[in-house]
Amino acid sequence: MTGWAILFSVLAMTAIVGVRYLITSGAFAFATKWRHPGLYRGLEPQMKREIGWSLASAAIYGVPAGIVAWGWQEHGWTRIYTDVHAFPLWYLPVSLLAYLLLHDSWFYWTHRWMHRPALFRAAHAVHHASRPPTAWAAMSFHPLEAITGAIVIPGLVFLVPIHVAMLGLVLAIMTVMGVGNHMGWEMFPRALVHGPAGKWLITATHHQAHHAAYRGNYGLYFRFWDKACGTDIGLGSFARAADRREPAAADG
Repeated sequence: MTGWAILFSVLAMTAIVGVRYLITSGAFAFATKWRHPGLYRGLEPQMKREIGWSLASAAIYGVPAGIVAWGWQEHGWTRIYTDVHAFPLWYLPVSLLAYLLLHDSWFYWTHRWMHRPALFRAAHAVHHASRPPTAWAAMSFHPLEAITGAIVIPGLVFLVPIHVAMLGLVLAIMTVMGVGNHMGWEMFPRALVHGPAGKWLITATHHQAHHAAYRGNYGLYFRFWDKACGTDIGLGSFARAADRREPAAADG
């Protein structure tokens, strides 16, 4: 009976991750078609591949997520809590920031690792085959790379206490930023991208430079690891297009 319960939980989480991807990427792709008609013209075969790889990644993400969800509900294995008063209220935003910082750190180092020549050819090349990336590319990963992304949040819930609502917000931010950073145009205003906040936050402008140069700009949410390690290559030529509110396709 336990085995069937775990299998059901895994299948349910796989469906949730897959549907979340389809809804979010679909919404951003629709916004792109409305905002920048023709930006994805001719990329239909690429987008089909992106969707296929992404749905395969959703199945991989669903395994640890489903096991952790089952363990939390049945045995209380994790540090996820539901009573908002279990910790001081100030801990809610602190835990949110802690998860984003830890996730960003994991992503930076695993992403940079994936750019080693052998690993790039074996796995990460799947993601970089999206030239230019589209809103459907956020989860377009080789299974090996998908595993590195699938284990981080399930691992953190065993270590760092977090309210279930804050965990939901972490997942929402992860999804929106992952899709938004790949869609080929800048959704944030110029004042943010080029202002003080933009020096530390990653947006499409920053990540597009990574896809154009195939190096540097390895972070997910924040630029501090790139700055500390000398891998921040700036905003690239896409910054000029973003200033004019033009699409990024010309950057390759």
